[in-house]
Amino acid sequence: MKAAAVDRFGPPSALTLHDVPVPTPGPNEVLIAIESAGIGSWDASIRDGSWRKPGRAHFPLVPGVDGAGIVVAAGARVRRIRRGDRVYAYEFGNPQGGFYAEFAVAQAPHVGRVPRRLGTREAGAVATTGLTALQGIDALGLRSGQTVLIFGASGAVGTMAVQFAAQRGAHVIATASGARATRLVRSLGAHRVIDARRTESIDQLRKYAPDGLDALLALAGGDELERCLDFMRPRGRVAYPNGVEPVPTKRRTYSVRAFDAEASPRAFEKLNRHLANRKTRVPIAASYPLGRAAQAHRRLEREHTLGRMVFRIR
Repeated sequence: MKAAAVDRFGPPSALTLHDVPVPTPGPNEVLIAIESAGIGSWDASIRDGSWRKPGRAHFPLVPGVDGAGIVVAAGARVRRIRRGDRVYAYEFGNPQGGFYAEFAVAQAPHVGRVPRRLGTREAGAVATTGLTALQGIDALGLRSGQTVLIFGASGAVGTMAVQFAAQRGAHVIATASGARATRLVRSLGAHRVIDARRTESIDQLRKYAPDGLDALLALAGGDELERCLDFMRPRGRVAYPNGVEPVPTKRRTYSVRAFDAEASPRAFEKLNRHLANRKTRVPIAASYPLGRAAQAHRRLEREHTLGRMVFRIR
């Protein structure tokens, strides 16, 4: 099969098209004919070796932690997922390779059926980002009427988090820079938008959240985030996915919680209920063939994309 892989850790140019064996599913795994695969910053950390499992890396190494397609084979112990099912999956660090390929294997609990209304391209983009966004909103215990700041709202996770927070009935304030990003997050349900790069814009939080912020989902770190944290209410809640650097500063007046996105049948069912909403969108910034994987990764490192980039494989 064709796969975008690296023979050594390195820059985007290390990612080239390879012919590699089709992986074999184990007893608890399914083999998926991949139609669309997500492209994320975590893939770059796999490509350059900054994230790696303990032990020796096996090359060629195929990145990619999520994708969508059709199940073509299932292990002997798999019951919930069947051959022919249209699925999307989230699998981090599979030793047989990731989703930058024509076929990939995933543990059956890390696979969900794609909601009927969701297109293949969107399904390939949303497993990691949707699970991360939804579990971040859950970690905040967000309720209707509360005020939440989504810090980093125009990115792949942020665009989903804005929608999930709005669907909870929260008053959503989003950070975004530039006219296009501002229009996007407003269209997704943000009630207010600030540009965190500008101190005077952050100061508008005094007007937009006069009683302070009940919750904050931090999808990026740094000085701008720290200034926003000054507006947290006493006993407010801050959550961030592991990997955000620098991490939000802990203070006695509010709680801070780190989390990892987790895939499970229950998690996918919950995500599917949100994705089945006809108003929910999965913003796609760009689509590339596998043969242009290096170009996609150069763009990933060069600029902030609005929404998520994907590979189209079939």
